[in-house]
Amino acid sequence: MTVIAFNTTANQTQKTGEDLRRKVLSLEELTNVCSKSRSQNKTVVLCHGVFDLLHLGHVRHFKEARELGDILVVTLTADAFVNKGPGRPVFNEAQRAEMLASIQYVDYVAINYAPDAECVIRAVQPSLYIKGTDYANAEEDITGKIIDERRAVESYGGKIHFTNDITFSSSSLINQNLNVFEPKVREHLDLLRSDGGLEQLLSMLDSIKDYKILLVGDCIVDEYDYVTPMGKSAKENIIATRYHDREIFAGGVIAAANHVASFCKEVEVITALGERDSCEDIIRSSLKENVTLSPLYREFAPTTRKVRFVDPNYTRKMFEVYYMDDSPMLPTLQQELNRRILQKAKEVDVVIVTDFGHGLIDSSTVEILVKESKFLAVNAQANSANIGFNLVSKYPKADYVCIDEPEARLATHDKQTDITDIICTKLPKLVDCKKIIITHGKHGCITHEQDLGTRNVPALTKTVVDTVGAGDAFLAVTSPLVAAGHSLQKVGFIGNVVGSMKVGIVGHRKSVDKASVVKAITALLK
Repeated sequence: MTVIAFNTTANQTQKTGEDLRRKVLSLEELTNVCSKSRSQNKTVVLCHGVFDLLHLGHVRHFKEARELGDILVVTLTADAFVNKGPGRPVFNEAQRAEMLASIQYVDYVAINYAPDAECVIRAVQPSLYIKGTDYANAEEDITGKIIDERRAVESYGGKIHFTNDITFSSSSLINQNLNVFEPKVREHLDLLRSDGGLEQLLSMLDSIKDYKILLVGDCIVDEYDYVTPMGKSAKENIIATRYHDREIFAGGVIAAANHVASFCKEVEVITALGERDSCEDIIRSSLKENVTLSPLYREFAPTTRKVRFVDPNYTRKMFEVYYMDDSPMLPTLQQELNRRILQKAKEVDVVIVTDFGHGLIDSSTVEILVKESKFLAVNAQANSANIGFNLVSKYPKADYVCIDEPEARLATHDKQTDITDIICTKLPKLVDCKKIIITHGKHGCITHEQDLGTRNVPALTKTVVDTVGAGDAFLAVTSPLVAAGHSLQKVGFIGNVVGSMKVGIVGHRKSVDKASVVKAITALLK
């Protein structure tokens, strides 16, 4: 009898597992199911979300949705498109799909491999699209997606419906009950929560919405050639690779401008392109709507292009080739650059310099920047083309300096001293600057204010897809916040959120935007 009972339980468990798997469909399969249901005059109801941690609010939401129609389908956001900040989703897409399928009110589940629900809505064409009451006021939706979703539903005659039952915050439940972060990160988040951090941080971001920003710096085209290593050549001591694909991004000062664009009102870029192989079409097509490009053109030179050969399996870079002319610009072109900066610097709230040391900015340009800017934010980057020759100390004065630890050590010629001592004592002797942030990789960042000393702000993620441009994103978003006079420690936290989001993006496929940062901060501090 015992054996029979055990087999019965095992068979039931197996049957339950098969039933759950039958409920989880591809989006194409789900589309066919819904099309058939509509042809049978059945009412299709759709719910969409992340559903990272299921709770009673979700169950009530699904129950009400199911009562409104004949078939309830639920789609969930794939892991790659969950923008609730570091550490999220806690549960991967397969686990979330299985949990949703286990709920009795749900008929079918599918994973949406897109950043929003519009494609799902157009594919499924539900009679009713169901959202929670927290989306009823479109003005409170920080992403603005609910308006686009409503339009998608109504485009074929469907309607949107808002449930109005008990609600919980998955983010709050996760923060309170799951140890997503290391103790020092949890302590920092708890400190921010207890000090009204969420409201303060959101207010900080809102305070710079009318700012005008000028960026001056090197334009770079970043090319990723995806190749798979095949092995050593039989006749030479080289590794042979097989080419698969290529992506080309507008990087350097252009990427920085796109990062800050959604946070501020107007952004202008002064840079130089090459007359030969300018890549201007690629660069201009990548610009956000409120970014203006004011380029100069270097004769007989290409726009700097950095080609990285990347293993696509893990996005690991194997080697890179620079196509560039980093010799000083002709005096007449340098004078024109300086004239444009002189004309624009006093008209904007913040001047951000992304100095990659590729021949754009010389001592005369530095003098103009220091003298004419209302607020000057500076990064002088160390890279393989300029290491040891492009130091932040070339700027005698700045209102805000944001560099990484190796760049700080190179500028101070100090390899061994604790980085805190470097930021407190040695760096201020080289650059007259009251506010400095040193980005510190997996350790987060260190902030220094002349009258308040240093503070450590821990990193928020250990998941790194690509580090290219993370420092530029940090600089671009934090500069206007520093100019607005906000606490450097809180600015550093926002910078870490931005950095954690950027290292999850391959190259410059997309920019960090305000809506995503607001959602991430809200999720972290609920």
